[in-house]
Formats: sequence, structure tokens, C-alpha cells
Amino acid sequence: MSSTCDPRHAPVGDVSAALMMIDSRLKAVYDGRTEPDPDQQALLDHFAASLGPEGIDGMLDGTCTLIFMFMQWLRAAYEDHGKDVIECVVPDLVATMRMMPRSVRPEAIPTMAGLVIAAGTGLSPSLWRKQYGDWTRDEMTPLEATAFLLAEHINRLTDDRDFATRVIAEVLSETDEA
Repeated sequence: MSSTCDPRHAPVGDVSAALMMIDSRLKAVYDGRTEPDPDQQALLDHFAASLGPEGIDGMLDGTCTLIFMFMQWLRAAYEDHGKDVIECVVPDLVATMRMMPRSVRPEAIPTMAGLVIAAGTGLSPSLWRKQYGDWTRDEMTPLEATAFLLAEHINRLTDDRDFATRVIAEVLSETDEA
């Protein structure tokens, strides 16, 4: 029986915009900045404001697609070593989010863990979340943090600061060519 959260039924969203946002955050952290570059933040804010409501929904879906893709890559990597992706990723993700109280409110952590678990078990994070209602304003930063932390996890595993964004960019470019 097919799940209502099957990724085949999920909107892909604006993966490029979501990837640009995550790549920007990764570069800031790798450059040693604890606060976003004001110019870069202004550009991202301007970009987000220009999207409008439908564009924001597209970026949310795109971020969920990134989470799904990151978790599928992590699942394959961990399975190659006889490990379970949920066991290897979720506790670290939750512990890290708990250390980010200014960005991630404690009540958002279970939702973000649920998104990651859904993606790790082959379900669409956006459809999984949708069954509980609309996204809230308080979930926007935790959602971005979740995608960021998964990308950073992949980059640490591969010992390559650009691996996670590069792998998604390559998939996007193959999709555009098809």
C-alpha cells in the first residue's frame, strides 16, 4: 500500500533557492563567521521578500526536498558501513539543535527530528509535515538549520566542505539537461 507521504506525490519546490541559502550559511560558518555577513543577509532577505507567498512555499518545499536528498545520501553511506542512518544522524542533530536555543526553539526540535526521520525512512518531509497543518513562522529557522546541519554532516563525513551542495547541484544540472 502506498503512503500518503510517498515522495512521488510531493512538490519538489525551489531546490535551487534552498540550496543557495544553505550554501551561503555553510560558507559563512566555514569562514569562521558566527553572525551572517550583513551584505549577504541583506541579499538573502531581499531575495526571500521578492518570492512572495507562492515563492516562499516553493522554498519551503525545496528545503524539504534537500532534507530528503541529504538523508537518502546519508542512508546509502551509512548502510554501506552496516549502520542505521536514523541512529547515526538524529541524536547528533537533536543534540546540536538543543545547543542553538536562539535559533531553534525547543518545541520545534521534535518536528525537525520527525522531518529527518520521515526522510530517512523514505517519506516526503513536506508531506509528512503537511499532515499536521501549515508551517509556522517559528519553524522557518529550525527548518533551515536542519538542512544546514545535514549538509554539514555530509561534508564532515566526506572531509569536503562543498560536497553536499556540489552533489545536489550536479543532480539539478542533470535534471536540467534531461
